[in-house]
Amino acid sequence: MNVSFRGGTHGSADIDALFRVYSDDLRRYAYRRLRDREAAADLTQEAFLRYVASRQAERSDAHASQFFLWRIAGNLIVDLVRRERRQGRSVPLEQAALLADAAPLADRSLIARQDFATFKAALDELPPKTRAALLLNRIEGLTHAEIAARLAISPSMVSKHIMKALRVCLRKLEAADA
Repeated sequence: MNVSFRGGTHGSADIDALFRVYSDDLRRYAYRRLRDREAAADLTQEAFLRYVASRQAERSDAHASQFFLWRIAGNLIVDLVRRERRQGRSVPLEQAALLADAAPLADRSLIARQDFATFKAALDELPPKTRAALLLNRIEGLTHAEIAARLAISPSMVSKHIMKALRVCLRKLEAADA
């Protein structure tokens, strides 16, 4: 896109035109480097603010303005990455779980194995149709109507089988924890 800028100091219309032409590309550039949309948007605005404050791009060459903006953005990215390395990166609480180590602690792993063994034993004690109804619903994701057709029972019986299976499993797990 060709954009012409008046010589001398850029007026507000020129800065607005510059922003419209380059802001999306600059934001994408920052996002590719940072992998954070909000930080990329903030960095884009900061680059334009610094550009306006410096008034170094007083040339009439829009191409030079583009390269100066990218240079400012690159410097801001380097500063941001250095600051995050030094201080650690702050993330929203919702994303904090993604940063946590996915491997469970040893005691959690042991408890989970014991709970699984208890749950499996409870499943093994269930009548075949009750066990099948629960597994088809919770593991395979089938609807009550689909389970009813597969097991040759009514959808209301499917509900009863699933509720019975859940009660038995819950009782076994609670007894194991006591």
